[in-house]
Amino acid sequence: MIYFWVALSYLLILIVVGAIRSGSVKDQADFMVAGRKLPTFVLVGTLLATWIGTGSIFGNAEKTYEIGIVALILPIAGFLGIIVLYFIADRVRNFKQFTVQDILEVRYNKWARVFGTITVVTAYTTIVSYQYRAGGAVIHIINPDIDVSTGVIISAVFVIIYTAMAGMYSVAYTDLVNGVLIIIGIFLAVPFLFVEAGGIEGMKQILPESHFDFLGILSGWEIAGLLLPPFLLILGDANMYQRFFSAKDAKTAKRSVIYMLFGVAAVEVMIILTAWMASALNPGLETPGRVIVFAAFNNLPVVLGVIIISTVFAIIVSTADSYLLVPATSLVRDIYQRFIEPDISPKKIVLLSRIVVVVLGIIAYMLSTLDDKFLSVALYAYTIYGAGITPALLASFFWKRATTQGGVSSILVGTFVTIIWKNFGMGSSVPASMGLSGVEIDAVIPAIFLSVFTLIVVSLLTEPPDEEKWLPFMTK
Repeated sequence: MIYFWVALSYLLILIVVGAIRSGSVKDQADFMVAGRKLPTFVLVGTLLATWIGTGSIFGNAEKTYEIGIVALILPIAGFLGIIVLYFIADRVRNFKQFTVQDILEVRYNKWARVFGTITVVTAYTTIVSYQYRAGGAVIHIINPDIDVSTGVIISAVFVIIYTAMAGMYSVAYTDLVNGVLIIIGIFLAVPFLFVEAGGIEGMKQILPESHFDFLGILSGWEIAGLLLPPFLLILGDANMYQRFFSAKDAKTAKRSVIYMLFGVAAVEVMIILTAWMASALNPGLETPGRVIVFAAFNNLPVVLGVIIISTVFAIIVSTADSYLLVPATSLVRDIYQRFIEPDISPKKIVLLSRIVVVVLGIIAYMLSTLDDKFLSVALYAYTIYGAGITPALLASFFWKRATTQGGVSSILVGTFVTIIWKNFGMGSSVPASMGLSGVEIDAVIPAIFLSVFTLIVVSLLTEPPDEEKWLPFMTK
């Protein structure tokens, strides 16, 4: 029971911190972007803790359990995306807005804001839903008397309350602690599990030979399907941009990306190595995505196991609260404030934001009951957002010729192609007509191709934008 009580204590401590920080929230800037006061290391902590989510600790672990050491290619997507973000972080901060949709309207028009908000709410609420499932799974493992469904409810209630309390103020500062905990926990686990598994020779006695092969395990189509969604997500991730808006200045925003780059690369690699070694110690799991949690519970000393369980909770909580805060603030600012009540008072906007957090949190809970496959749900949500928002968003900063018509069309095409392709099973029907026998085309490939193609073609066929449309995005 020590695992359960430590985890519960951790959650209660976060609630207390959120309650204390809630007193600092006076207006929209406080709730959405922490008053634009975050220093470098707080910013790094919240960036790291937000990106290292259940897609890493459960999704990448699930894939590692399936394919072995070749899963080390998975962090490449985030690594490359962060490099691109480095070149625009200072420009984003100098723009002094609140949401990605603010950028889209200034660069394109109000419909880009509306369609962008729809895409954000759809994708991010889905991401929150599988954070709940991850939390429920962990609670069930450390206390079998609590079934997964009840654990999901506990996770949902906590995340909703915690996020609603103080918005970015509570999220950012506890994410700093979560980030430190993630680094300590995962780096301590790897050497211990390596010894416990008997080193490489011991692992070879249990794992199939393919789990030690870097080549030939995945096809090019499979690699594209695995790497493109997270790459596109991080390039346009509203969490990243909202945190850049929260930095105390442009230099802080840019500097934080450098530290984030090394932090994400190191932690993602260590998570995959942990899952790889844990898979040798826990063969035959029906739920391979939970292999790291099983290893913490079964293969590590109690003290280290408690640290890992706390690390997993830190990852779940830091991701869930961030991805719940973004769509809530988007609906309040980009729909209600923009079109319904422009002169809304600071107190009312904070209250309304908290109400929307609760409503979206409940919707995410309802979605969480539909699917228990972490990686597939994650990639679907990433693709909705990445193909729908990222091309138009990046074009704002890198392509002067992008037009309103091109940007809006790209958002619509990327979003709807993803949804239609996924829900009508088109990936399995296309290969036969293309001569790609046995290969299923992931939705991300047609979605991003058509989104970018639409952006370029429509922009070139329409009148170039006036200078005032693109100039604010091209200057530092």
